[in-house]
Amino acid sequence: MSVIKVLIVDDHQLVRDGLKLIIETNKRFVIIGEAENGKVGLDLIDEMKPDVILLDLNMPVMSGMEVMEVLSNNQCDIPVIILTTYNEDDLMVNALALGAKGYLLKDTSRTHLFRTIESAVLGETLLQADMLPKVLAAKERNKLSKPKEAEFSVLTDKEKIILQFVARGYKSKEIAFDMGVTERTVKAHLTSIYTKLGVESRSQAVATAMERGIIHI
Repeated sequence: MSVIKVLIVDDHQLVRDGLKLIIETNKRFVIIGEAENGKVGLDLIDEMKPDVILLDLNMPVMSGMEVMEVLSNNQCDIPVIILTTYNEDDLMVNALALGAKGYLLKDTSRTHLFRTIESAVLGETLLQADMLPKVLAAKERNKLSKPKEAEFSVLTDKEKIILQFVARGYKSKEIAFDMGVTERTVKAHLTSIYTKLGVESRSQAVATAMERGIIHI
């Protein structure tokens, strides 16, 4: 196996430094970059084309789950491993549903970290043994809690903000400037909005959102 290029996305410098020290003890891996939030992480993903991404969930500017949504909407095939302090079943299920190839707590052993990275690059999903029953149980709870009639997915706060801008006639470039994100990120959010609302255009999205009381002008 050739050297695996790793990108670390975490808002804590100490965590990034610690991961670098651990990962670089293994000659099969090389750290090609690091980012302090999801927005910077997305830019580095485009620029550096890593083989695998180690992604934190709770970050300023753009969270790990928001990064996962953008990557999923853009059909990015770079494997992502969630590395977090949050041992919550629903977070694991949501991350895996968005395509994560692993979900590790930050106190995981270096051996398991290395195995998870290698598995992710091979397209495999590797979970710690104690996490699998939790994931299956959470999936079953979600299945049982779903209503008989399909409900529309809830928009995130950022998606609602973007939709408010759209309703006021803002273009993607203008929205990106005001929100401090890239135009690509705005377009990815719009794609997600269209999917959740079951529409195909900006005007349909605004009309549907207003009809359901999601946004107000």
